[in-house]
Amino acid sequence: MKAKLKPMPSLRSDTEAERFVAIADLTQFDLSEFKPAQFEIQPKTAVIHMRLPEALLIAVKQKAQSAGVPYTRYVRMLIERDLSR
Repeated sequence: MKAKLKPMPSLRSDTEAERFVAIADLTQFDLSEFKPAQFEIQPKTAVIHMRLPEALLIAVKQKAQSAGVPYTRYVRMLIERDLSR
């Protein structure tokens, strides 16, 4: 029988997280709710301007909000995802 996994504790700072990871056995914790993260490393130097129907912009902003990111980053993520296929 498989042992029940512990829930992840709430970590309020990078320092707390670093301390936790340094001493914890992560195989004992339920990591099923974790999602991959992408980090913005490259500087953004180019700018584009586009006109959209207002309804489309509202829909994009709503999707971005539900994803928890600013809408401009969400649009960039969609472009990057499409180009990486």
